[in-house]
Amino acid sequence: MGLGGAAFPTHVKLSPPQGKPIDSFILNGAECEPYLTCDHRVMLERTEEMLLGLRIMVRACGAKRAYIGIEDNKKDCIDHVANLLRNFPIPAEVVPLRTKYPQGSEKHLILAILGREVPPGGLPLDVGVVVNNVQTAAALGRMARTGLPLVERVITLSGDCLRKRGNFEVPLGMLLEDLVNFCEGFTAPPRKIIMGGPMTGITQVSLAVPVIKGTSGFLFFRNVPKKREYPCIRCGRCVAHCPMRLLPYLLGRLAEERLFAEAEDNRVLDCVECGSCAYVCPAGIALVHLLKLAKFEVMRRKRGGK
Repeated sequence: MGLGGAAFPTHVKLSPPQGKPIDSFILNGAECEPYLTCDHRVMLERTEEMLLGLRIMVRACGAKRAYIGIEDNKKDCIDHVANLLRNFPIPAEVVPLRTKYPQGSEKHLILAILGREVPPGGLPLDVGVVVNNVQTAAALGRMARTGLPLVERVITLSGDCLRKRGNFEVPLGMLLEDLVNFCEGFTAPPRKIIMGGPMTGITQVSLAVPVIKGTSGFLFFRNVPKKREYPCIRCGRCVAHCPMRLLPYLLGRLAEERLFAEAEDNRVLDCVECGSCAYVCPAGIALVHLLKLAKFEVMRRKRGGK
């Protein structure tokens, strides 16, 4: 399992099918969600393991060249990694990227670095590219060097009511309650707890949840604005801000009416769940929730579910 946001199986990415040659490998260091900084620290403190993992993945998928995409607000990472790449045994370069959201999305990363656009419904391998996360590379490099399997990962613990904030290497399966105790508790009771980032994370209702492979962090917020949902007025803000050029207001309506076939026809599966539509919606509609529901139902029916 990859340690990026989608947790896509790494071995599948590194085993392209016949007829899909891979010429470029992109290591994703574009950590674009607010508050999360665990990938930033891994790039600085686990660089040699990360680059060893990069070499292994490039060889496995047959790519000819590697790129490491890092947003330009992480100049320390850019300089540090670029310095170590001077004597790298395969063609590789650091690509500074404009700091914007959602720059870390695979399809947008490919477009920004290589100028290639993944077709609707397609995958990066359709344009000859494999993308993987920096923590995945570091874990693979560590396994190759020490034989240690994936038993822990680096996560961010932050928010406006956590007493001790930072990035921590924690065992998989460790309970959130124990992490909070390690961080000396809260300065005030949190009104919202999020696993992941504030844009794409999932709200938690209990501290009795474990760290899993795809956990990038936990955020604890005291000051959360209350939202009231109003009817959609077709203002078009969600359309203007959708990085995938979808019609979120329409897809949300189709999901509400359970018209999932029509939602599929309108490319709901291309949604990357970045949360931009819900963030800018003046009506406070939970568009990401609706689009996730539609995607789940479409995939369930494709697998033969009723």
